[in-house]
Parts: sequence; C-alpha cells; structure tokens
Amino acid sequence: MKTHRVLLFVSFITVLTFSSFKKDEDLNRDKFVVVLDAGHGGHDPGNLGNGYKEKDIALKIVLEVGKQLQKNPDIKVVYTRKKDVFIDLFVRGQIANKANADLFVSVHCNAHNSQAHGTETFVLGTHRNQTNFEVAKKENSVIFLENDYEKNYAGFDPNSPESVMSILLSQEEYLDQSIMLASLIQKKFTNSLRRKNRGVKQAGFIVLHQTVMPSVLVETGFLSYKKEGSYLNSKKGQQQMSNSIVSAILEYKSSLEKNVNDYNDYSVINDTTESVESTLDDIIFKVQIAAGSTPLETKPYNFKGLQGVSRLKDGNIYKYFYGATPDYDKIKELEEEVAEKGYTSSFVVAFKAGKKIALIDALKTIAN
Repeated sequence: MKTHRVLLFVSFITVLTFSSFKKDEDLNRDKFVVVLDAGHGGHDPGNLGNGYKEKDIALKIVLEVGKQLQKNPDIKVVYTRKKDVFIDLFVRGQIANKANADLFVSVHCNAHNSQAHGTETFVLGTHRNQTNFEVAKKENSVIFLENDYEKNYAGFDPNSPESVMSILLSQEEYLDQSIMLASLIQKKFTNSLRRKNRGVKQAGFIVLHQTVMPSVLVETGFLSYKKEGSYLNSKKGQQQMSNSIVSAILEYKSSLEKNVNDYNDYSVINDTTESVESTLDDIIFKVQIAAGSTPLETKPYNFKGLQGVSRLKDGNIYKYFYGATPDYDKIKELEEEVAEKGYTSSFVVAFKAGKKIALIDALKTIAN
C-alpha cells in the first residue's frame, strides 16, 4: 500500500514537471546553459540568523557567480530571480526546464539552534538522518507561502518523510552528474577557502525535483553561527564563495568535455550490466555504492568490509554494486546497511534483463 501511495504522488509530480517543460528552440545550442537560483526572496526572507537575511546573501552570491560565468563566451546564464522577489518553487524548475539547462544551482544559507557551521551541498535523494530531513523540511516549507500549493504539489507534505522520499524517483538519471558537481563545490570550499566541510548529502528538496537536469542545492554556511554569518554577509565572503562555485562549475564543464571523471569518493548511477541476471526477465534491484575512473578489486578491504561487491564498466566509468535481489524491501535494508558503513550517497537502482531501467518503472512493475 505504501508503494502505491508513493507511485501515485510521483506520477502526479512527474506530470507536473514535464507538462511545463518546453525547450526554447531559440536558445543557442552551442552554449552550456547554467541556471542560477537564489533561494527565497520577496516576502520569504529565508532564515534570519544573527539578523542577516538569507534571501539577500544568496542573491548577491548568485549574481556574482553569474557575472563571472558570463565572461565565458560558451556559457549562457539564466537566473530564476535577479532581484528581491518571491518565486514559487515549481516556477524555478520551469525556468530551468524551459532554458534546456545543463546545470541547476540553487544557493542558500543555513541556520541551526547550535554552534553548527560549515558548508554542505545537497543532491536529490532520501535523507539518511533526521538532520538532513530537517534541512529539507525547512526549505520545502516555502510552498506554504505559495498560492494554490495544494494543487501545484499534489498534496506534498514537507513534514512527511514518505512524501519527501518519493520525489527522488523521477530524477535518478541525473544523480551521477549532480554528485560530481556537488563534490567539486565542496572541494573548492574546503581546499581553497578552508571552510569546514560538512560533505555532499542527499535530501528531498522539492526545488531539485522540479528540474530535468543535474541539480544541486548549496548551503554556503550557517548565518546562526556568528563568525560564519558575518563572513557570508561581507563582500569578501560573498566574493570568495562565488569564486569557488564558479571554479567548480568550470571544472565540471571541462570534465564533461574531456570525459574525465575523478570523483571516486561518491556514488553515481546510470548503469548497464553484463552480470548473470542479464538472461532473466525479472526485475533486479542493486545498491550502487561507488563509481570512478580507476578499477578496484571487489575485495572487502576496498569496500569497508562489504562482501559480494560487483563491478561493471560503463564507458570510462567503473561502477560498484552491493546486493542483487528482486525484493525491493530487502534491497532497502541493504541500502541502510551500506549507509551505516559510510556510503551515505548510495541508493537503489533497477535492472531488467540485464539493462538498467528507471526505478519508478520497476516499482510500477512489481506493484502490478
């Protein structure tokens, strides 16, 4: 019954997303299109840690990122907002989809009732802990400020883990590239600016679900942490954060052009397989735990003690999986097992007759 409810919501929200998706044929197809989204705006200030306004800081960072990117003649920048106005979450996705964007980057600032600080970059996915859920819930709650949110989001409830988890299913094909960009952003923040690295994480941000391209949500720091809030509110801090995001985007673009992938620390999807079940017509679920350009022996010592890891080559990428079962409940248990081992960006992929299929299609099949 739970699976049916998830599928119903996903089907509606997928129709909503794609019904508004119309490619702009007038766009220069030779350009790399980046959509920059400054979180919040207008009557939605975002968080107000230490009296700073998230909406203002996010906008200043985004405008600077766009200014720098536009110096590249082969990059086109599109903004979801360039001034202090409120934009519905689903409209932000529509803007990116209509632009036929190559990337969607949403910029935010964090807050917490503790001394938490540092940067973290999110991709769409299921939250591994309550903290990730609370971050997503806070950002998703913006929909309550929108007109007709019940209609626009089909009863989506930011307070419901089941509702939030369900939005993952329709954007799985872009997760590998999203994680790649997110990891590059975090590395720039950490290595260039010496910001505390809170990592690449997954959570159910509905603004990321609305897009049909690789998408990330950047939490540039905690306004509620006095020192960090002051830094993010300063011209120097905003310039440095912008520089790092620009550098990451340019490196990501260059990596795609060179077909170079060096992000072994993070898991990705988009799989083909040559394994034994390729002769079967059953749906097979696996947990993808890692991917990279360097082949590793599938020995437990290379995968934090996990037994039975399989490796497949897809183009220039080696992909690593744990488990293989037709039982979706069982594979979810294995997903939690590998998360506890430290593979917090791992998640379920599905195969039929040895070929990867969309997870939502697999769930529809087993639900019938």
